[in-house]
Amino acid sequence: MSAEPKSDRQLEIAHVLFIDIVGYSKLLMNEQSEVLQQLNQIVRNTEQFRTAEAAGKLIRIPVGDGMALVFFDSPETPVRAAVEISEALQNYPQIQLRMGIHSGPVHKELDVNDRSNVAGAGINMAQRVMGCGDAGHILLSKRVADDLSPFGHWRPQLHDLGDCEVKHGESVFLVNFYNDAIGNRHLPQKLRRARQEAIGTVAAEPALPLAREKKPVRLIAFVLIGLAVLAVILFAVTWQKSRGTRQPENAGCHTDS
Repeated sequence: MSAEPKSDRQLEIAHVLFIDIVGYSKLLMNEQSEVLQQLNQIVRNTEQFRTAEAAGKLIRIPVGDGMALVFFDSPETPVRAAVEISEALQNYPQIQLRMGIHSGPVHKELDVNDRSNVAGAGINMAQRVMGCGDAGHILLSKRVADDLSPFGHWRPQLHDLGDCEVKHGESVFLVNFYNDAIGNRHLPQKLRRARQEAIGTVAAEPALPLAREKKPVRLIAFVLIGLAVLAVILFAVTWQKSRGTRQPENAGCHTDS
């Protein structure tokens, strides 16, 4: 038997910032090109991008209407990059982004143009986290939030959202990152719809059992009322009989004149 070939793909933990331009498909072709150029310029000018790229700790991947920034240094780096990008976007109100951040395993590979690329659960989950948000949202997976929460400067900006269903029936626990200046503090529409559907289902289920429970309650009430009426009737009959028995004795009485 020939020996099983060994894979030369080495798994690494990457810290991924996935960025998506909201409403990109509704833009005209020239508008799409302009928005992408502006976004690329904003991202390249961030300190986190420049530092990581200079250290060889960054792989950037264009993804149609956005991009993925794959960092190989610290789980703080993609969050800091998201903050810098959000601050810069205040001067570009026409660009609406949603961002998702996750840390997980990836393996490096070359794409068809022999450029560095990555694949694996780490980048896939970052995209799914991002996909749960709306314009302005910076969503983190629980894994990233757990890495940041022990530090006082991060904790006040982390707000638990709960589970969000993603592809293939899986779910991911989301944390919303925002402060007074950046982020979107509102509940993502995807989570809002899921919770409304869950509330509707729970409210509908007890309807039949409650209707069934009312019948014995009513029956008991009727029995008690009937017993009360019967008791009143018996008391009245007994009182009348007692009164009728005494009347003849009084009628037969006479006094000597």
